Amino acid sequence: MKRVFFILCAVLAAACGKPEIIPGPNAQEQPGAADDSTPVSRDNPRLIPVLPESGEVPEVRITITEKDWQTLLDAFNRNNNTQEYIPVNVAYSEGGKTQEVTKAGLRLKGNTSRRYPGEAGNLHHVHFGLHFSEYVKDQKLLGTSRLDLKWFKDDPAYCREVFCYDLFHRAGVWTAVSSGYTRLWVKIGNKETYMGVYELMEHVKGDYIKRRQDAFGGKGGHLWKARWGADFKDPNAYMGADDNKTDFTYELKSDAAEFPAAKSELQAFIRNLNNKSGEEFFSWAETAMDVPLLLRTYAVNVAVGMWDDYWNNSNNYYFYFNPQGKFFFIPYDYDNTLGTSMDCGVIQDSGRKDPLKWGHQSYPLLMKLLAKPEWKALYVSYLKELCASDFKADVAAARIKEWHKSIEKYVSNDTGEDMEIKDRPAPWGNHGEYRILSDGSGNFFKVKAQAVNAL
Repeated sequence: MKRVFFILCAVLAAACGKPEIIPGPNAQEQPGAADDSTPVSRDNPRLIPVLPESGEVPEVRITITEKDWQTLLDAFNRNNNTQEYIPVNVAYSEGGKTQEVTKAGLRLKGNTSRRYPGEAGNLHHVHFGLHFSEYVKDQKLLGTSRLDLKWFKDDPAYCREVFCYDLFHRAGVWTAVSSGYTRLWVKIGNKETYMGVYELMEHVKGDYIKRRQDAFGGKGGHLWKARWGADFKDPNAYMGADDNKTDFTYELKSDAAEFPAAKSELQAFIRNLNNKSGEEFFSWAETAMDVPLLLRTYAVNVAVGMWDDYWNNSNNYYFYFNPQGKFFFIPYDYDNTLGTSMDCGVIQDSGRKDPLKWGHQSYPLLMKLLAKPEWKALYVSYLKELCASDFKADVAAARIKEWHKSIEKYVSNDTGEDMEIKDRPAPWGNHGEYRILSDGSGNFFKVKAQAVNAL
């Protein structure tokens, strides 16, 4: 019944002149390779800016043969959760320059957001995953082997997830992925469809870790994806190495050959998290994880109203154990936020819910950390710091309005879907009164600040 409930939650829940072509190094073998020599650090975390310094909205053009597109449609018809890739060509343009990748992999992405992508010339908005080295080894674009393209599903304001990831970085949470706006064209055979404004997002896997290896303390550790039920309470929960077929509760996304060691490490972490108490727990936690970073991460998570998360819905996050076994929480999937509220888990109102009782009181990762007065005070200070700076209503709204100035003329698109920007939450939410750009009692930023300042 809990799984059924989760599914219900989630369900309700022109280009100018011709750009200059700039091939990457070793263009004949790696036509889309880009410089990935700049590592992520606490001061330099972003692969993708919200918008380039020019303020222009970059372009992504994907070219596919009719035969390969039909292969994708057939795979979807057999299994709408298909992970099958098809070969495509990709061109990324920004600032008058274009990088091109030939024979990259494209697949459909999403869980409850998945739907039939449509026929050539009559496409629907869907999420795509791009894997540039699926067919050509070590091929990259923008310095990474993978990128995700997401449409703004259930977000008429065209900003929620972009805002959240930007806020994480502004708050110093370098574990968050980076994302920004792009314009997307998909050409199948001789039929090209302008898909409108999409979110271009960093993908959490090998290159994500590699770019952050100095901050993480190494790249040879174990990366996990957590799905519904991942509450860190049961060391015998459903665990497995990624096979593109099975929905494990904890899914190892790094080297499958390391699964036995990775599983043992995760089980030991869960046992220690649950069995240790008092000063013994606090002492262990200080060495087992970056506690201030985790509390800062969760301050942003709660501020933006992310209810489909670890603490409330045991869902939607990654985590990484570095080579020394230290745990890092990785926030993920922030489209249903900023007033897109739902009666789910222990949350009925994502704006007014007490930030100290955000999720289940039995979920140990946050509750046991907040039991220490100094860490509780640190968490509260991070929340109040946000509400006095980058999350302050007028400051946040001004930032979003500037983004809208750049993208609004590109939102109308050939699919006929999501054709204008509106200051509204998702229509299926339980608090349709929330707004993010206008003042009043329903301004989400102000409502959240009231909840935070009451602590």
